[in-house]
Amino acid sequence: MAAVDIDVPVETEPQICNQEDLERLAESFKEQGNAYYSKKDYSQAFNYYTKAIDACPKNASYYGNRAATLMMLCRFREALEDSQQAVRLDDCFMKGHLREGKCHLSLGNAMAANRCFQKVLELEPSNREAQQEKNNAATLLEYQRMADFGFEKRDFRKVVYCMDRALALASACHRFKILKAECLALLGRYPEAQSVASDILRMDSTNADALYVRGLCLYYEDCIDKAVQFFVQALKMAPDHEKARLACRNAKALKAKKEEGNQAFKNNNYEAAYQLYTEALAIDPNNIKTNAKLYCNRATAGAKLKKVDQAIEDCTSAIKLDDTYIKAYLRRAQCYMDTEQYEEAVRDYEKVYQTEKTSDHKQMLKKAQMELKKSKRKDYYKVLGVGKNATEDEIKKAYRKRALMHHPDRHSSATPEVQKEEEKKFKEVGEAFTVLSDPKKKVRYDNGHDLEDDGCFDGGDFDANNIFRAFFGGHSGGFTFDSSPDSGPGNFFFQFG
Repeated sequence: MAAVDIDVPVETEPQICNQEDLERLAESFKEQGNAYYSKKDYSQAFNYYTKAIDACPKNASYYGNRAATLMMLCRFREALEDSQQAVRLDDCFMKGHLREGKCHLSLGNAMAANRCFQKVLELEPSNREAQQEKNNAATLLEYQRMADFGFEKRDFRKVVYCMDRALALASACHRFKILKAECLALLGRYPEAQSVASDILRMDSTNADALYVRGLCLYYEDCIDKAVQFFVQALKMAPDHEKARLACRNAKALKAKKEEGNQAFKNNNYEAAYQLYTEALAIDPNNIKTNAKLYCNRATAGAKLKKVDQAIEDCTSAIKLDDTYIKAYLRRAQCYMDTEQYEEAVRDYEKVYQTEKTSDHKQMLKKAQMELKKSKRKDYYKVLGVGKNATEDEIKKAYRKRALMHHPDRHSSATPEVQKEEEKKFKEVGEAFTVLSDPKKKVRYDNGHDLEDDGCFDGGDFDANNIFRAFFGGHSGGFTFDSSPDSGPGNFFFQFG
């Protein structure tokens, strides 16, 4: 049996064509919307006000009511459109102008808001709410002016302060949020800046300014590859975004120059590495973390080039930029050790060990403390004028030379002050020889032990003349010293009996 098509009538809502009926229906929807608004069920209120507008699209109050609902839902841009439509339909609709002004204010458009509040005051001069909002608009303009001036002077803390106060009046202004986030990034407060930018991107994933700030935070945290991706994305959304373009260019240049310097250092071309790190440091003074690393890298190259003082300065610059940078403390401490500035070295190693309690860092600290202790004793090597690796013969030759140079008999015709000074030096020379010529005492001395505490050396019973006689033999060593005024520093001669 063949199938037969049968038309079945479908029930539909009755079509209301009468204008009065439409207006009554619209009023009914409005009343239901008002009821939901009173219950703070703004989503349902929005639905019923929309139905009222659909039924009667020429009624200004319906747009005004829906604008109020959208404001409660923090949908200020949509609320602004409804408010503007309301006053287009009825230029004397005071609430419409007031709501339009509030939307402009929330969105950060202070001058437009001011015009709306002025219109309200023309319609109703005693309107206190409009007067207060007009004052708020003026206050917002002043915060904007102060922020612009602060940014120009690179007073980023002042800008953040102004934007916090501005956002209390203009909570939906993305422009203020972006400016605050950018300044937070420039102040090194990256998590806060990231949070602000991310909040904007959740609402508008194509916001070029927010993408730029996200990239800026990554760039300043030395995540340059990821930063470039955000800058490129921002430029796709807004090809004329000058800040994103400049940051992208700086990021690429900084990465390239740093890598060139690293490669030159690996190739033992320290002069080239030093120059490349210097050029990299000039690219962007605001990039704190990367520049801290560059200063430390340049210090390492400088140390290889024997520019130890400059290396210390570079490490200090790195630490000023990032006081948690352990590598810079270690590099500076080693430079201090190399230049025998042991107190400074101990301070740096203590800082490192407090931060990272590793066995290596503990050993470095102990070594620096030992060198500091040794530096506070007499340096017997300096007294004899020999290096710390001097041989036994070199120590003997040095003693012979210095003992003869400072022997009291040689300075018998000098002033009492000179005689006293030379006698002191003669005793120090003997003391140094006594320690450095004895293998056991020398080892303990080199290891930083206090010889007097160990009972190996008693300076109080020390007699330099005995050492002299023992070294040269006889009572006076067989020497006669020429002490005439014309005698030079080497004028002594042997006298054989």
